[in-house]
Amino acid sequence: MNTIVLAVCVLGAAGLILASVLYVVSRKFAVKEDPRLGEVSAILPGANCGGCGFPGCSAMASACVRAADKGSLEDLSCPVGGMEIMNKVAAVLGMEAIADETPRIAVVCCNGSCENRRQIREYDGVQTCRIAHATSMGTTACAYGCLGCGDCVSKCQFGGLSMNAETGMPEVDATLCTACGACAKACPRGLIEIRPVTHELTGMVVRCRNKDKGVQAKNACDVSCIGCKLCVKKCESNAITVEDNVARIDAALCTLCGKCEQACPRKSIQKIGEWDTPQEMPAEENPVTETITTKNKAQ
Repeated sequence: MNTIVLAVCVLGAAGLILASVLYVVSRKFAVKEDPRLGEVSAILPGANCGGCGFPGCSAMASACVRAADKGSLEDLSCPVGGMEIMNKVAAVLGMEAIADETPRIAVVCCNGSCENRRQIREYDGVQTCRIAHATSMGTTACAYGCLGCGDCVSKCQFGGLSMNAETGMPEVDATLCTACGACAKACPRGLIEIRPVTHELTGMVVRCRNKDKGVQAKNACDVSCIGCKLCVKKCESNAITVEDNVARIDAALCTLCGKCEQACPRKSIQKIGEWDTPQEMPAEENPVTETITTKNKAQ
């Protein structure tokens, strides 16, 4: 009997000592959470899309609190919630409202539809762009164009992208796109860009990323950019450059005059959104394009 009592006493004393040690350690090394974290997390949309540049909304909340301690939230933005959400975050953190930023939208920089890029081979592998890109060129002669498996669509949480059955290309719904960038990250060929837009949703974009030289790019797709630089010559705002045989338009410099679209003999440059302010240039004011068109027909 005495042995049992002694064992109970020893175990009880050991438990008491260990409990005391755990209590002291927990108090000493306790991590206190800033109460603002919970408030900011509750405001954020909880999409965890990564468009803000952080792994999820919790990480974004932590970044906001740290930035607030430094006195500025300027470098932080939530593409899903927009400025409305960020201003609520600023209010919770006791900061002034953030100035509205230029809206952005996802743009598909390829127009290689079924009509423009003819199928020359079959692909019977796993239907994902990532695997198709890693294992083959795809089903057309263009090694830079859209593969059409819809990885970007599957990554969009907001219904802002859908596959067009007739063209085989993804299409962006401007009313649903949050510019989170998930689709851009999903595209293995880098064909989707998150671009700033002005004049509501109007902008000019080169819908081609083919880096092959003129003749090769021309044979691969009916609307491929061939790097002829006619658009560069027509642009009065120096918004267009040609690198790796492909033209690119700087949205910040573009004035939406539409001359580049008119000058492009391949119709690679297109407008996105509503064409509200610029006026189309009459054909007679564009003799260069007319000459090229006539020459091509003669050939």
